[in-house]
Order: sequence, then C-alpha cells, then structure tokens
Amino acid sequence: MCLGIPGRVVEIHDDAGLRMGTVDFGGIRREVCLSCTPEAEVGSYVIVHVGFAITLVDETEARRTLDVLRAMAGAVEGELGEPLP
Repeated sequence: MCLGIPGRVVEIHDDAGLRMGTVDFGGIRREVCLSCTPEAEVGSYVIVHVGFAITLVDETEARRTLDVLRAMAGAVEGELGEPLP
C-alpha cells in the first residue's frame, strides 16, 4: 500500500538545483522533494508520497489525517520506517 502522508515543512533548501525541504510528520522528520509544490513555504502542510510533496493541505486536514494514520500504525511504519509518535 502506498500512502500520502501529511507533514509540515520546517525548512526549504536547494540541493543541486532541486527544491528540497525537511518535513515534520508529527515528530518524524524526512527530506522531501518540493519541486511539485513550488507554492509550499516553511510552515505549509503538504501531502508526501514516496519522498515527493504532491499537494498542499490545510493544517486542520493534516492533523485529522495524521490522527487516522496513527490508528493505522502498521501502514505508516511501513511508509516512514518507524511509527508516528
């Protein structure tokens, strides 16, 4: 199963011409490609699928989705490599 997981952008930087960022998934941080979401800024919430931010989402929806995903702990751990805190 492939999930799109919401997270908050905490840092944006350039990596060899590619727009990248650090995204926080409720305590787990991962490096994410932001090239598909050029409007994302620090503090924005994005949906991340296989390392790419694919769309923006509002904070309320992001939190609600994270709560649902916490209830599906095994699926999230398979995507992120560790459970959500």
